[in-house]
Amino acid sequence: MDQYSYIANSDAAYVDQLYQSYKQDPQSVDESWQQFFKGFEFSLTYGENAKGTNGKTNGASTNGNGAAQAGASTKPVDASHAEKEVSVASLIKAYRSRGHLLAKTNPLKERKDRQPRVDLPDYALSEADLDTVFESGKLLGIGPATLRVIMESLRKVYAGDIGFEYMFIRELDVKNWLRNKIEKEALVFTPSNDEKKRIFEKLNEATVFENFLATKYLGQKRFSLEGGEVTIPALDTIISQAADMGVEEVMIGMAHRGRLNVLANILGKSYESIFDGFEGNVPEQVHGDGDVKYHLGYSSLIETKSGKQISVKLAPNPSHLEAVNPVVEGFVRAQADEEYNGDFRKIMPILIHGDAAVAGQGIVYEVTQMAKLPGYQTGGTVHFVINNQIGFTTDFDDARSSIYCSDIAKIIDAPVFHVNGDNPEAVIFCAKLAVEFREKFNRDVFIDMVCYRRYGHNESDEPKFTQPTMYNIIDKHANPRELYKDLLIERGDVDAELAQRMDTEFKQQLQDRLDRVKQKAEIPYKPLRLDLDWAELRFSEPADFDQSPETGVSPEVLAEVGKALVKIPEGFKPLKQIDKLLKDRQMMLNDTKMVNWGTAELLAYGSLLLDGKPVRLSGQDVQRGTFSHRHAVLHDSETNQSYSSLDFIQDGQQKFQIYNSLLSEYGVLGFEYGYAMANPHALVIWEAQFGDFSNGAQLIIDQFIAAAESKWGIENGVTLLLPHGYEGQGPEHSNARPERYLQLYAEYNMVVANISTPANFFHLLRRQLAWPFRKPLVVMSPKSLLRHPKCVSPLEELTKGSFQEVLDDNYAQAEKVKRVLLCTGKVYYDLLDKQQADQRDDVAIVRLEQLAPLPKKQLDAILEQYKSAEVFWVQEEPENMGYWTYLLRVGMNLPIISRKAAASPATGYPKIHTQEQADIVRRAFE
Repeated sequence: MDQYSYIANSDAAYVDQLYQSYKQDPQSVDESWQQFFKGFEFSLTYGENAKGTNGKTNGASTNGNGAAQAGASTKPVDASHAEKEVSVASLIKAYRSRGHLLAKTNPLKERKDRQPRVDLPDYALSEADLDTVFESGKLLGIGPATLRVIMESLRKVYAGDIGFEYMFIRELDVKNWLRNKIEKEALVFTPSNDEKKRIFEKLNEATVFENFLATKYLGQKRFSLEGGEVTIPALDTIISQAADMGVEEVMIGMAHRGRLNVLANILGKSYESIFDGFEGNVPEQVHGDGDVKYHLGYSSLIETKSGKQISVKLAPNPSHLEAVNPVVEGFVRAQADEEYNGDFRKIMPILIHGDAAVAGQGIVYEVTQMAKLPGYQTGGTVHFVINNQIGFTTDFDDARSSIYCSDIAKIIDAPVFHVNGDNPEAVIFCAKLAVEFREKFNRDVFIDMVCYRRYGHNESDEPKFTQPTMYNIIDKHANPRELYKDLLIERGDVDAELAQRMDTEFKQQLQDRLDRVKQKAEIPYKPLRLDLDWAELRFSEPADFDQSPETGVSPEVLAEVGKALVKIPEGFKPLKQIDKLLKDRQMMLNDTKMVNWGTAELLAYGSLLLDGKPVRLSGQDVQRGTFSHRHAVLHDSETNQSYSSLDFIQDGQQKFQIYNSLLSEYGVLGFEYGYAMANPHALVIWEAQFGDFSNGAQLIIDQFIAAAESKWGIENGVTLLLPHGYEGQGPEHSNARPERYLQLYAEYNMVVANISTPANFFHLLRRQLAWPFRKPLVVMSPKSLLRHPKCVSPLEELTKGSFQEVLDDNYAQAEKVKRVLLCTGKVYYDLLDKQQADQRDDVAIVRLEQLAPLPKKQLDAILEQYKSAEVFWVQEEPENMGYWTYLLRVGMNLPIISRKAAASPATGYPKIHTQEQADIVRRAFE
């Protein structure tokens, strides 16, 4: 069988499959197929001896007797014509599936031949059939029609300036809705005159703005939109359409290309402030170091042409092109949860991608996999790809293996509209359809706008070094505004005088704004405003860290939360181990009044929930906890039904949001950072399965967590729990790399802690929301201490006081002390065992619970009583890791006792680990 016959027969088999479904239940297939199967005695096509015109059987089954389907026409049908009906139906199906490969989406040149196989001979049809009427026309909604008309319709819908890719979608209702919209509306779509003028007006603004910057600031980087200017009318349409459909808020994430244009012509940032940035002026109101102008965010309340108001935000982001994606999604989820009562139709994320980045960056896959997950869904994202067919200098055939940069969409059955960026009306059709689709189905949709980049990656690059032939074409290619203007004038939609006047007036407006800047007029500074809740908070001051605020809760609150932690629903059957866990909890809370780590943690969450504060915890296996210490969600041993104890403390409380995440660090931490960015009154936590797993999220840590306050004036209270401690588990599961966070620490940008008591952890968590400002918190979280018999706290310590930055020795006698061992975290208990066993009351062990900001006043007050003693820093991490180099940097020049400097974080041999650990303890007490 040749490949043509294979394609024809495979499509015929598809038609037969539909027919078999139709016979079982007519409603199981789309209405157009119902009409088709009723239209003639379809079963004749599939008689046992029916042959295709190529002499081979179609390979399709029949109902065995060749009888017409009940209700179908009883008029005899010519078997040859019936076969051709199937061929035409197969051809229609082929155009729906593969017509996008033919579509004229590239404004610069003919597309590469992807062999779509949609020619007449592929389906045993010929030009002789063109004037034959086929019932199959009903499938397109045009009724019985000649093959010529059917082909013209197919080419106009599927092989024009839009390539619709949607037939891979597995849900029939979604696919049918799209097909009906595409086939009924693409054929007749004509914007109104007002819409055409609006498109041209936004296109004019985009083009003139770029030309103006190019003229006035020659050679300065601006990452221009030229070649992709239709992005501006497209975004304008997406936002307007969304507002018309009831969306109240939009959050946009994008990289550099076109960002200044989006800030000015979509979000309404003043031209003066943008020019001021090019002039190099620094607004007096800036907090921190600031950032380059094409990284900045902005927020506006926009009134659309139809009079609807919609809040539009553009998230700030760094040069890692797609790193902002999870941040945007997390922000939108938080707003949907709190502001819109879980109604995703009220808020919409828009992600604007570059073609090389969307194909090449792994974060795109991680975020795409989140789209339908209960803990991370945001009701669908509108993805807009500015596809300029090139990376920095890399051609697309070196940048991806897939045909399209947008092929990631297929993993979540998201439709893709590939569209020619030189056809503004086609792009606007896609924009409207995308928003309608998102609002109807609450799922992702992609617009892949194929365009070009008029200059190099930035305006000082020479693109002809690497793409000489492409840029020879671009040099001669008219910009989208000129092409659209000529089309509008030719059709009589606008006159040439109006087009020229719009151009001249806008140029003059920009010149007037620039003149104001040159004359040193006062430029209003409007920073990114995320939410009104942030207005209640302020930036921190150094004195804020001299004393932690009170964070104790009343015994009554603890009792109420504790009661919920030991209660299970009637009929709920936990495993025996869980039964014991609940009994142990009850004993701690009611009898011994001494709580372990997991209980203190859950009491902190419960107390915050009763304060009306949202608590969100996500990460790999967090419901149980990697080390089986948390068990925040229980499962019935027989039904697997889940039960979250903290959801049932009292009526009307906040629900505990705890989600086992997908196996992602980069995406999930970015999402949680975005969630915390939206809601400063929520305790938002990401827990790594092991601390070193944060390596996979380093981009978010470096670019957002450590630097966002300085770069963008944005605070964030996200908390990272990173399991850390040397217990013989080898190099991958011992070390959370505390030195990285301490190296990133400066200017009070974050808190780094290593806690040794459950009570102090309780207060640390509550302090996150008690402060009148927000700081990211990184905790070197315990593993063995979760069950260490000495790692417990009196319940009373949770009812009063505050977080203790430094913990003094309560065994040694100050007047006898000759040596102070200053340490942090789990190694304290190794030292404590030796101190107690040898009754060394001449050696004091002082715990630094908070490393950054260094609690110098609190530490000095404790060390004051050991004036004559020598002070050593003790750590279980190798000398070149951990905390020592940080302590040197902040002025604590202490001798160190540790493992020797090493390339690997830890040995993989338990025996060697034990020897090393014993050696540290021995040297500490020598």
